[in-house]
Amino acid sequence: MTKKVKSIVWTVIVIILIRAFLVYPYVIPSGSMEDTLLPGDVLLALKFVYGIDIPYTDIRIAQWKTPRRGDIIIFKYPVNERKHFVKRCVALPGDTVMIRDKVLYVNGRKVEEPYAVHKDPNVLPQLYRLSDNPVAQRMYQKSWENKEFMQNPYVRDNFGPVVVPEGTVFALGDNRDYSYDSRYWGPVPYKLIIGIPFIIYFSYNPQAPWSKPWEKVRWNRIFAVYDMGFGKIR
Repeated sequence: MTKKVKSIVWTVIVIILIRAFLVYPYVIPSGSMEDTLLPGDVLLALKFVYGIDIPYTDIRIAQWKTPRRGDIIIFKYPVNERKHFVKRCVALPGDTVMIRDKVLYVNGRKVEEPYAVHKDPNVLPQLYRLSDNPVAQRMYQKSWENKEFMQNPYVRDNFGPVVVPEGTVFALGDNRDYSYDSRYWGPVPYKLIIGIPFIIYFSYNPQAPWSKPWEKVRWNRIFAVYDMGFGKIR
């Protein structure tokens, strides 16, 4: 094997290792995280923040951080792990989550969410009126965990209460009226969380006309960094 071929082989190995353990490129496909993340934003995600996965196993090592309320997370879609989603973690294991008329409550307290937007003025009514009926609440919880609300729009604006199961988080898109998230398909297991955004290294506007190619690139978003302390892009 020549020196040049060896160099190429080692370069490929290093790239594979970096891709597997350190960083992960991700393109924002939809508007569910607007206006924090936009369709066409190309992210680098830090994979090691929540631990390093051993390939082809369910083993995770070197975990030095767990998700916090307010973190943006990238994860494998629980219904189809071949798809990757990006949402915001709003509740942790044991938390009680409830939404009333588009307002999020965690453990009975209203959550101040400067990043959340509502672009549909209509408020969809509550699916079930649970009141204080413990039997109805258990049935609601079970239906939610079993992903029985996946096609039901009436959990969008009035949801819960549910308790986030152990080993999972509750994730919502910042664009609440146009996000397909934990309200519909249930909690996100820790083991499916890939990492967190680190930097937007490129951003293109899919809506810009091809006749104006200079408008296809969002120059002001390139190299914007995700601030883990504040849960937003700076």
